[in-house]
Amino acid sequence: MNNLAKIGMLVCTVLITASLSLRAGSSAQEKAFTDKYKTAFEKKDTATLESFLYTQGADPEIVGFYKMMQSGEAGEKISSIELVELTPDDAKKAATPMDSPTGGKACLTLKPTKKLIIKVEKKDANGSSTSTSENFIAEKDGKFVIPVPGPCK
Repeated sequence: MNNLAKIGMLVCTVLITASLSLRAGSSAQEKAFTDKYKTAFEKKDTATLESFLYTQGADPEIVGFYKMMQSGEAGEKISSIELVELTPDDAKKAATPMDSPTGGKACLTLKPTKKLIIKVEKKDANGSSTSTSENFIAEKDGKFVIPVPGPCK
């Protein structure tokens, strides 16, 4: 019985340690993603920003729109950037087909697991303004990507 208790405690310790290290790895991956995105955004590095887009199976017109939206405010200073878990409403929205600009319905090409929230503050002689943008984020081949919608299947 004493050995059985020791084995049980050892197994629990190993499982807890493994789960904590997985979470830490995930957090490190998330931080690396947001840091790289922020750096590319603030330097107006459109090639790097576009590399975050997952375009396989995407509608070419929607790809063009996503590229335009990514570079629209690029070069501005990001006041906050975070990768958050999807709420049930977010998951429902991501799974709902949307109207495609080319007709028909469009769906995300990958199932998102997170949402990227970016806040940009602009200040000049005329005052200040804040804008917030959100993108669904999915994982593909071990890296975070922004899935671009394509025809629903």
